[in-house]
Amino acid sequence: MSVRSARVAIVGGGLSGLLAALLLEQQGVPDVVLLEARSTFGGRILSVDAAGHTVNPLTPGTDRFDLGPSWFWPDYQPQLDGVVNALGLECFEQFEAGDMVVERALQAPPQRMRGYTSSPTSMRMVGGTGALIAAICRRLDPARLFPDHVVKGLRKLGDGVELVSQRTAGELTRWQVAHVLLALPPRLAAQLAFTPPLPPELALRWQATATWMAPQAKYVAVYERPFWRDVGLSGAARSAHGPMAEIHDASMPGGHAALFGFLGVPAAVRGPVGGDALRAHCRAQLRRLFGDQAGTPVADALKDWATDPLTATPQDQMASGHHVEAPPHSAENGDWAGVLDGIASEWSPQFPGYLAGAADAAVRGVQHVVTRS
Repeated sequence: MSVRSARVAIVGGGLSGLLAALLLEQQGVPDVVLLEARSTFGGRILSVDAAGHTVNPLTPGTDRFDLGPSWFWPDYQPQLDGVVNALGLECFEQFEAGDMVVERALQAPPQRMRGYTSSPTSMRMVGGTGALIAAICRRLDPARLFPDHVVKGLRKLGDGVELVSQRTAGELTRWQVAHVLLALPPRLAAQLAFTPPLPPELALRWQATATWMAPQAKYVAVYERPFWRDVGLSGAARSAHGPMAEIHDASMPGGHAALFGFLGVPAAVRGPVGGDALRAHCRAQLRRLFGDQAGTPVADALKDWATDPLTATPQDQMASGHHVEAPPHSAENGDWAGVLDGIASEWSPQFPGYLAGAADAAVRGVQHVVTRS
């Protein structure tokens, strides 16, 4: 087992972890390492290309479609908007012009109704939200980024912390650091082996915090062009029959057209159905709502986050998926006070579960590190 040291260890390579690494570098904090269990960075930010294949956000390209978070709202999320602008990312308004389609029951034909526009305006990023991950990674020293490193446990060691990570091949690494930032959902953080254990009340609060996206599944259908706009439809739909309960236009400027939807079928029910059958049901629904052409996309993809062990726990299977109140981000006293902070989106007091929450929690965590340095 190799032994390495650093000033700060960040556990998790999603938006909050990567942004914290960038902010620490900008603050002049040396020796930061980021440990990510997945082989790629982004966490719950996930995209597919026009062929429906999952893409590494670091691979160049803008014809991408989100299966994780898609939107942000600059009017009331100025902190995230500032990050997006500082990184030079190109954004555009969610397409909402035209009528929407409503499906009230299987026996009743879909109805065309006047659509609506979001207020404040929903914004998307050219290239999908993976463009945000790629822009941050390009500004970080790749020697400080460690994908395929699963953190198995943390032990309080003197004034610092010792972490043990395991690579896919089984190789173990011991990391000795002064501070740890947990950039993974509170429920997953609570499952880590802490020696000594976390304060019981804190551990219970983390375990009780639902993970945003964990019970959700998203489907995207890719087309050569947005044909629904030709007849004055926005691409938005609502359905009481499903399997998708809510559908939106996911077309990418300068690229392919797309429709995406949130499945309204509970995780425990859709699990036994299987991905191929669910995609077939989604295509059939799009045909009902938008015509025959909608039932034959050039590609489609489905991501069931409830089956992702690096996102969901068994507790999340029947969760509602609503944004929840942020739990305490750290221990107020005891062995873990002052050396451990949670910085995933769920720990944001202002925007728990949103992209903006990841940015907010990362900024707060970095401030704690700098203050304690």
